[in-house]
Amino acid sequence: MPVLTRLIPSPVVVDIRAGALNDLASVLADQRISSSTGRLAFAISGGSGAVLRERLAPSLPNADWFEVGGGTLDDAVKLADALKKGRRYDAVVGLGGGKIIDCTKFAAARVGLPLVAVATNLAHDGLCSPVATLDNDAGRGSYGVPTPIAVVIDLDVVREAPVRFVRSGIGDAVSNISCIADWELSNRETGEAIDGLAAAMARQAGEAVLRHPGGVGDDAFLQVLAEGLVLTGISMSVAGDSRPASGACHEINHAFDLLFPKRAASHGEQVGLGAAFAMHLRGAREESAYMAEVLRRHGLPVLPSEIGFTADEFVQVVAYAPQTRPGRFTILEHLDLSTDQIRDAYADYAKTIGS
Repeated sequence: MPVLTRLIPSPVVVDIRAGALNDLASVLADQRISSSTGRLAFAISGGSGAVLRERLAPSLPNADWFEVGGGTLDDAVKLADALKKGRRYDAVVGLGGGKIIDCTKFAAARVGLPLVAVATNLAHDGLCSPVATLDNDAGRGSYGVPTPIAVVIDLDVVREAPVRFVRSGIGDAVSNISCIADWELSNRETGEAIDGLAAAMARQAGEAVLRHPGGVGDDAFLQVLAEGLVLTGISMSVAGDSRPASGACHEINHAFDLLFPKRAASHGEQVGLGAAFAMHLRGAREESAYMAEVLRRHGLPVLPSEIGFTADEFVQVVAYAPQTRPGRFTILEHLDLSTDQIRDAYADYAKTIGS
């Protein structure tokens, strides 16, 4: 009998709403992720995580709490070692931003425990992805990990985080549209296979955020953004790699980070700018202009000068970008522009979207 369906790695629980954190213990118990005794290991930061610990500890008397120093591979290994020395746990809970959750992902995989991701901000799409991005001695590496068994996002907590985190998440979500266009380009030009389900999930997540009329302070918009970031993470699990959410825009982001590590802006700011420019390069002028308009409405940069870079530095970034992901085919590899051609393309882009 032919196989008519496939199994998709995805969380058992996705709880996105105001006040979700208040019900964390009961949700995990109801879904049998943790027993009624609540034998959980929490990984937290020393800042916001410590504050949330005070709030959650009374309802989780049997939990152990581990403070994570940062977002490095060493931090993740230290956390894993600490978990091994601890009690037998039902699950590991990463409570915090991207660095904490990525460290917890890696540590949970290392000790063989399910991960519960409790995001305190919406800065990027990594909270539900099968990848942990960690700094190491060679720079920064991506490590394959299992998908979280549960994702919890409390919109009340998200609203309390600095607004720059929400803006960063917007840039990351909207960039999906450019990433899928790059994937489709590679399919036409190189024969690279496309996973239609992964592409549909990532594209619709990006479009939902792009087309939503709300703003960073609206619960309805934050709900759509959070759902979009979760769906994007699941799309990467479906595809088996980051292809649905990583194209020319992310190559440009990596180039910013590598060439100007002390001046680089946030991930979402750089990929949003990169996506608008990449759409312009592929000849989608109207789409590029609309994307830039939406990014501006949310307070995101669409010109390099808005994050402290000159036009010449941006040209340098775009020229270097293909080297950051060898083997990935995007509009940058397809056009293979010279430095002068990139400079002309950027001048046209800046003129089109306006200053």
